[in-house]
Amino acid sequence: MNRPFHAAYHVCDLEQTRIFYRDVLGCTEGRSTDTWIDFDFFGNQLSLHLGTPFATTRTGQVGEHKVLMPHIGVVLPLEQWLVLAERLTHLGTRFEIPPVVRFAGEPGEQRTMFFLDPSGNPLEVKGFKDFSNLFAH
Repeated sequence: MNRPFHAAYHVCDLEQTRIFYRDVLGCTEGRSTDTWIDFDFFGNQLSLHLGTPFATTRTGQVGEHKVLMPHIGVVLPLEQWLVLAERLTHLGTRFEIPPVVRFAGEPGEQRTMFFLDPSGNPLEVKGFKDFSNLFAH
């Protein structure tokens, strides 16, 4: 049985963060104070604290893409990924990597999309038809 992960990082503005994670991504808000907010990030605990966001570079070569490093993300069932991709597209999200199929026809075939939160933190959302292929090679 998988266990939820916990991630914590900095954001610049709690109200913009609240709107993005709650209203755009659909995450449920948990506890909060004047300096941080917790979200249920697709079954995982995400704690977003006021501060200077981490520096990123486009140095991760994955398939045809150079991805922003470091980044966090989540792996969703394909049906849920498709709904989220449609929602983000409809809301006019600026994608760093638009929704795409990666490793088509290979073990580990997946859907992926990259975008930034309002503080510039990179997020990746993957979609798998079959979770048994998550670590396939």
